[in-house]
Amino acid sequence: MSWWSWILLWMALVALSLLFIVVMGLKLWRDAARTMRGVGRTRDSLSAHWEEQSRAAAQRSVPEPRTTLPGAAVFATPEQMKDDYLAAKEARQFVRRQRRVARRKERGQLQSLRDIRALEDVG
Repeated sequence: MSWWSWILLWMALVALSLLFIVVMGLKLWRDAARTMRGVGRTRDSLSAHWEEQSRAAAQRSVPEPRTTLPGAAVFATPEQMKDDYLAAKEARQFVRRQRRVARRKERGQLQSLRDIRALEDVG
């Protein structure tokens, strides 16, 4: 083989290598763009879902007006604070029980006898 045939052979190898690198780069670019479009669609659908859920949660949970002033516990007696704590605890349990019963009723699940008796006792 003469010297110029080696030069042609190496030029062909380098050209094919560059062509392979360019083709793989284009394939990688297209795959990355397709993935980013999918991520964008997923992000948009999730953000719409979260906005809908937060709107529904805001409508469900309307805060009740405060009945006690901040700092009132400093001047209250321990017995009064314990009574307030127990009353608030019972109110929270009652609200949770109501939500649980409503959720199970909505799903068509069986109710807990303990929950039904507790709600009947209250009225």
